[in-house]
Amino acid sequence: MSRFVRASKYRHVFGQPSKKEHAIENVKVTNSAWDTNIISASAQYISVNWNASGGGAFAILPLPSPFQGIPGFPHKLPDTIPLARSHTAAVLDTDWSPHNDSIVASGGEDGKLMIWKVEASMFEGWGQEGWVAQDFDPVLRIDGSPRKIGQVMFHPTASNVLASSSGEHTVKLWDLANPEEPRSVLSGHGDIIQSMSFNSTGTLLATTSRDKKIRLFDPRAGGEAVRINDGHSGIKGSRVVWMGDLDKIATTGFSKMSDRQVAIWETGGLTNVKTISLDQSAGVVMPFWTDNNILFLGAWLTGKGDGNIRYYEYESDSLFLLSEHKSSEPQRGMCFLPRRALSVSDCEIARAYKVYGTTIEPIAFIVPRKADSFQSDIYPPAPSIEPSLSASEFFNGKVAPRKLVNLADGSTISGPKPSAVPSSTSTPAQSPPVTQPTRSFSAAAPSPAPAPSLAPSTPSFSEPSPATPAQRSWAPSPSPAITESKTPSRSNTTDDKQSGLEEENARLNAELREAREKIRNLELQVESMRANARKAAEALMNQ
Repeated sequence: MSRFVRASKYRHVFGQPSKKEHAIENVKVTNSAWDTNIISASAQYISVNWNASGGGAFAILPLPSPFQGIPGFPHKLPDTIPLARSHTAAVLDTDWSPHNDSIVASGGEDGKLMIWKVEASMFEGWGQEGWVAQDFDPVLRIDGSPRKIGQVMFHPTASNVLASSSGEHTVKLWDLANPEEPRSVLSGHGDIIQSMSFNSTGTLLATTSRDKKIRLFDPRAGGEAVRINDGHSGIKGSRVVWMGDLDKIATTGFSKMSDRQVAIWETGGLTNVKTISLDQSAGVVMPFWTDNNILFLGAWLTGKGDGNIRYYEYESDSLFLLSEHKSSEPQRGMCFLPRRALSVSDCEIARAYKVYGTTIEPIAFIVPRKADSFQSDIYPPAPSIEPSLSASEFFNGKVAPRKLVNLADGSTISGPKPSAVPSSTSTPAQSPPVTQPTRSFSAAAPSPAPAPSLAPSTPSFSEPSPATPAQRSWAPSPSPAITESKTPSRSNTTDDKQSGLEEENARLNAELREAREKIRNLELQVESMRANARKAAEALMNQ
């Protein structure tokens, strides 16, 4: 047996649940058996699918913290609270805008998509004498599908772009400023879509389906998938999550023998890199990725061990188990907080919100350190609240790197360039991120002018200015300047030659990247033409 212990700064991360008085109790969770996370969080609020009579509803509540209670808000909810009630059937999924902490989208069994804007004044006087609950009203209603809307997801970098999956076995992308028709419809699924996930810049979308296939789409290149492969072979639910800026996705599912599995796939050929068997429990496994290269796995439904949260560190195409947060309370749903809202003073690298019974429990995942300064090695830049693109720019084919926020001082920086569909003939080591070709959308393109508000009489979707990361106690102190005396030497000539060689090498590498980019773009155009040809052939055969 090897005595080697793999070095990792996250090896001792532990989950710290909140005190009982810091959780939210008397939560009436939906009875729907639809497989979604049930709960979603922004940096200010949480939404949870509610068990309501007379139609569908979900609750919007202030964000609880594992370190303190919510000022002026009861931890045990009154029996009657304000709800978002406008759906006529059960609400199946909600998602908060990454660019506005007060905007939330919902989808339900009635086939409707709704957008809601939360005002802080809605929570004044909760539970006090004379307080009357007033329900939330949507600012936008969209007829999303004649069948149910199973999942909703905001675009990670383009403002006011929403994706929805429906019982029609399609994913539709909407411009919320012009919601009359979807701007893109992604088809080809043979059964119900079980989950979907954008890559970090929103140029690609991965889906899993009950037909046991994994599909990769370029939403602006057409409705056909550009990559398809067999996923997990079991019949139970499968989930997918993009692994940050990596050209890889992680999926969870079941084998034919009902073993629960987690797998890694590279997106170049959508080929399997690694598959790990977890156990034989019945609950669907929910994957969550953080930019610390940590994959969190939580189970949905009841069963032995389904209250636990496992977390793995990704390195060199392998997943290494870090630890497991154990709990005797099986979770009904779970979500994670946006990283820009973490408490860096507590060395909190991730925060989960777990729904069990009638309780919403915050769980802080903490690196145990005694430190008096910001720990930059465990806090890579987080996705910023600022969008990189408008909806019209995105659908007109523009690409832009996502904006990131430095958790030390709140400053904004640009992330890596968006990547196109990686070539299936290239190895990951030979496939640097490249920029996609600009493509025109088949529908009439809107003017590149700023998007109008959703309705004249409703609040507009104006993007707030970026806030300083929450609960930040430290900022790095400037380093004193260091002055060195330099004397000329013969080594300077050698250094100049070395510098010239490095510049030439950088120029050649740039030209090589451009050549590879052109090759990949041509491959993508050929695949799109083939997909259109297949459609035309099918249409002729059906005549």
